[in-house]
Amino acid sequence: MRAARLLSIQMILETRGRVSARELADALEVSVRTLHRDIDHLSLAGVPIVAERGRAGGFRLLEGWHTRLTGLTPSEAQVVLLSGLAGPAGDLGMRETMQSAELKLLTSLPAPLRDEAKRVRSRLHLDPVDWYKEPDPVPHLATVAQAVWTDRKLAFRYQSWKSVTTRVTSPLGLVLKAGVWYFVGHGDDRFRTYRVASVKAAEILEERAKRPKGFDLAQHWSTAVDQFERTIYAGFARVRATRVGLKALSQINAAASRAVAAAALPSDSRRRVEMRLPIESIAMATGQLLVLGPDVEVIEPRALRQAIQRRLRELARIYR
Repeated sequence: MRAARLLSIQMILETRGRVSARELADALEVSVRTLHRDIDHLSLAGVPIVAERGRAGGFRLLEGWHTRLTGLTPSEAQVVLLSGLAGPAGDLGMRETMQSAELKLLTSLPAPLRDEAKRVRSRLHLDPVDWYKEPDPVPHLATVAQAVWTDRKLAFRYQSWKSVTTRVTSPLGLVLKAGVWYFVGHGDDRFRTYRVASVKAAEILEERAKRPKGFDLAQHWSTAVDQFERTIYAGFARVRATRVGLKALSQINAAASRAVAAAALPSDSRRRVEMRLPIESIAMATGQLLVLGPDVEVIEPRALRQAIQRRLRELARIYR
């Protein structure tokens, strides 16, 4: 346990440069006191760690010194091989590079590790696209990705739901969510999320991208998703549902799934339970809930109930 922690300290300092004691301790999930003991052990072992005092101080490795790690555990070899998943790599125009890197890695591994890594790849396949959907065409994904890798600004034509506009942004990172590619851009002191399939043309500029200090893509994306979900659901509906209806509701979206999970299941299949359901708008909820009847009945708001009644009358007239 301690050996792995000591090794982690070396790798963190090598990849990040100067790191404060508190940041190191938090990253390793230990106390600052334990961290100082670990630093002392590394120093006694000959690792040249420099301690700098002051508000901007911390620990760093002596300039020019590097760790020399040549071995991988079986689990590490599996993870490295899994990181080059064929679908996303192909979308990014990196399929041949990924295959070449995998071949080099497999060649360098001892035979037992090589067999274990290949065994995992032969037993796991990632298909990120949902059922009954086709993947988005993303002809400009490679260009967007190149701008991200090289820290260059990107000029692009973008198809929003209103119109096509020309924009310039500093692309900060790519995200693959549920089979759909997005990229996060920064400009005019604002972060924006763009769907790559909506990019109609793209050009990498010579101007360097401006990356906000301390920007963390995973943390930003998680926060943005939470904010989006909080703002998109404009209200609530009170519904009465059977067991079948509850299962159908849970498949509408994540918010509905959480609401169903919080509801009490009916004691038998014929009984109904009431629950509070987040909705985006009356029009959207009408289309989502109409198809779930008679297993889901809307009690309120009245406007939603009336909208469903109107749709039912129109359907009755058409299919009379």
